[in-house]
Amino acid sequence: MLKGVLLAVFITSGYLFASQGDSKLQESIKRGEAVYTANCQACHQAEGTGIPGAFPPLAKSDFLKDQKKVIGVVVHGLSGEIKVNGETYNMQMPAQSHLTDQQVADVLNYVQNNWGNKATAAVTPAQVAAIRKK
Repeated sequence: MLKGVLLAVFITSGYLFASQGDSKLQESIKRGEAVYTANCQACHQAEGTGIPGAFPPLAKSDFLKDQKKVIGVVVHGLSGEIKVNGETYNMQMPAQSHLTDQQVADVLNYVQNNWGNKATAAVTPAQVAAIRKK
């Protein structure tokens, strides 16, 4: 009987921790949508499709797989040639230095969990801060 109770407590506790993590990610994604609309949508479009030949798509984007690289692009900017989903883009994206570490994490969590993208892990403000220092 005691084993059953302990097992139930363990399983429930694990579920609660997972739910809290999911809840925090969902809150981040929701905040990220607002950041995206205000700062990214003009170039990358409302559905993340980008503009062919000018601004790469974020929807179903193979470029998003390297989170450190993507964080670096947002905080430090990017210029020159890149390949996204097999297409070459030669553009300049200015650093989004006006965004806080939390806002960068939120917008990347939004982008990496929408339009056919599914991140393996959430971006945290601590990760953004570490890359911003480089």
